[in-house]
Amino acid sequence: QVQLVESGGGLVQPGGSLRLSCAASGTIFSINTMGWYRQAPGKERELVGTVTSEGSPDYADSVKGRFTISRDNAKNTVALQMNSLKPEDTAVYYCNANIQERTWRRRDYWGQGTQVIVSS
Repeated sequence: QVQLVESGGGLVQPGGSLRLSCAASGTIFSINTMGWYRQAPGKERELVGTVTSEGSPDYADSVKGRFTISRDNAKNTVALQMNSLKPEDTAVYYCNANIQERTWRRRDYWGQGTQVIVSS
Protein backbone atom coordinates (compact mmCIF):
# COMPACT_ATOMS: atom_id res chain seq x y z
CA GLN A 1 0.00 0.00 0.00
CA VAL A 2 1.03 3.57 -0.71
CA GLN A 3 0.11 6.48 1.49
CA LEU A 4 0.48 10.23 0.99
CA VAL A 5 0.52 12.43 4.06
CA GLU A 6 0.35 16.22 3.88
CA SER A 7 1.53 18.60 6.55
CA GLY A 8 2.18 22.28 7.05
CA GLY A 9 -1.27 23.76 6.77
CA GLY A 10 -2.62 26.33 9.15
CA LEU A 11 -3.84 29.86 9.62
CA VAL A 12 -1.89 32.71 8.09
CA GLN A 13 -2.53 36.38 7.46
CA PRO A 14 -2.82 37.77 3.94
CA GLY A 15 0.62 38.34 2.50
CA GLY A 16 2.10 35.63 4.66
CA SER A 17 3.72 32.36 3.71
CA LEU A 18 3.23 28.68 4.34
CA ARG A 19 5.10 25.62 3.21
CA LEU A 20 3.18 22.43 2.63
CA SER A 21 4.88 19.07 2.50
CA CYS A 22 3.75 15.70 1.29
CA ALA A 23 5.52 12.44 1.94
CA ALA A 24 4.82 9.21 0.10
CA SER A 25 5.44 5.96 1.86
CA GLY A 26 4.86 2.30 1.23
CA THR A 27 5.73 0.08 -1.66
CA ILE A 28 7.06 2.52 -4.24
CA PHE A 29 8.96 1.63 -7.32
CA SER A 30 8.97 5.14 -8.70
CA ILE A 31 6.93 8.33 -8.61
CA ASN A 32 6.00 10.08 -11.80
CA THR A 33 4.20 13.42 -11.77
CA MET A 34 3.33 14.86 -8.37
CA GLY A 35 1.05 17.77 -7.74
CA TRP A 36 -1.03 19.88 -5.44
CA TYR A 37 -4.73 20.51 -5.72
CA ARG A 38 -7.06 22.54 -3.57
CA GLN A 39 -10.74 22.70 -2.82
CA ALA A 40 -12.49 25.62 -1.22
CA PRO A 41 -15.83 25.14 0.58
CA GLY A 42 -18.63 24.80 -1.93
CA LYS A 43 -16.26 24.78 -4.89
CA GLU A 44 -14.76 22.15 -7.12
CA ARG A 45 -11.28 20.85 -6.62
CA GLU A 46 -8.78 22.68 -8.78
CA LEU A 47 -5.21 22.19 -9.85
CA VAL A 48 -2.60 24.29 -8.08
CA GLY A 49 0.56 22.94 -9.62
CA THR A 50 2.41 19.86 -10.77
CA VAL A 51 6.00 18.82 -11.07
CA THR A 52 7.37 16.05 -13.23
CA SER A 53 9.86 13.45 -12.13
CA GLU A 54 12.52 15.53 -13.86
CA GLY A 55 11.57 18.55 -11.77
CA SER A 56 9.71 20.56 -14.39
CA PRO A 57 6.88 22.53 -12.74
CA ASP A 58 3.59 23.84 -14.01
CA TYR A 59 1.22 26.17 -12.19
CA ALA A 60 -2.29 27.44 -12.32
CA ASP A 61 -2.46 31.06 -13.44
CA SER A 62 -3.89 32.09 -10.09
CA VAL A 63 -0.73 31.09 -8.22
CA LYS A 64 2.03 31.80 -10.73
CA GLY A 65 4.72 33.97 -9.24
CA ARG A 66 3.56 33.25 -5.70
CA PHE A 67 3.74 29.49 -5.28
CA THR A 68 6.65 27.17 -5.91
CA ILE A 69 6.37 23.43 -6.18
CA SER A 70 9.38 21.20 -5.69
CA ARG A 71 10.19 17.58 -5.04
CA ASP A 72 12.87 15.41 -3.55
CA ASN A 73 12.97 12.16 -5.44
CA ALA A 74 15.32 10.55 -2.96
CA LYS A 75 12.87 11.17 -0.12
CA ASN A 76 9.66 10.70 -2.10
CA THR A 77 8.38 14.09 -1.06
CA VAL A 78 6.84 17.10 -2.75
CA ALA A 79 6.52 20.56 -1.27
CA LEU A 80 4.50 23.64 -2.02
CA GLN A 81 5.96 26.94 -0.92
CA MET A 82 3.19 29.50 -0.79
CA ASN A 83 4.10 33.16 -0.61
CA SER A 84 2.03 36.33 -0.77
CA LEU A 85 -1.02 34.40 0.29
CA LYS A 86 -4.44 35.81 -0.44
CA PRO A 87 -7.80 35.09 1.20
CA GLU A 88 -8.88 33.36 -1.99
CA ASP A 89 -6.12 30.80 -1.40
CA THR A 90 -8.12 29.46 1.52
CA ALA A 91 -8.87 25.82 0.84
CA VAL A 92 -8.04 22.27 1.72
CA TYR A 93 -4.89 21.37 -0.15
CA TYR A 94 -4.40 17.86 -1.41
CA CYS A 95 -1.25 16.13 -2.49
CA ASN A 96 -1.43 13.97 -5.58
CA ALA A 97 1.09 11.53 -6.97
CA ASN A 98 1.16 9.14 -9.87
CA ILE A 99 3.04 6.21 -8.44
CA GLN A 100 4.37 3.04 -9.96
CA GLU A 101 4.14 0.92 -6.84
CA ARG A 102 5.00 -2.26 -8.69
CA THR A 103 6.71 -2.91 -11.98
CA TRP A 104 3.30 -3.67 -13.46
CA ARG A 105 1.03 -1.20 -11.62
CA ARG A 106 0.86 2.59 -11.70
CA ARG A 107 -1.91 4.53 -10.02
CA ASP A 108 -2.87 7.97 -8.78
CA TYR A 109 -2.84 8.51 -5.04
CA TRP A 110 -4.23 11.31 -2.92
CA GLY A 111 -3.38 12.61 0.50
CA GLN A 112 -5.97 13.29 3.16
CA GLY A 113 -5.71 17.04 2.74
CA THR A 114 -4.42 19.86 4.89
CA GLN A 115 -6.34 23.04 5.65
CA VAL A 116 -4.99 26.44 4.69
CA ILE A 117 -6.83 29.49 5.95
CA VAL A 118 -5.74 32.94 4.87
CA SER A 119 -7.46 35.56 6.96
CA SER A 120 -6.69 38.70 8.89
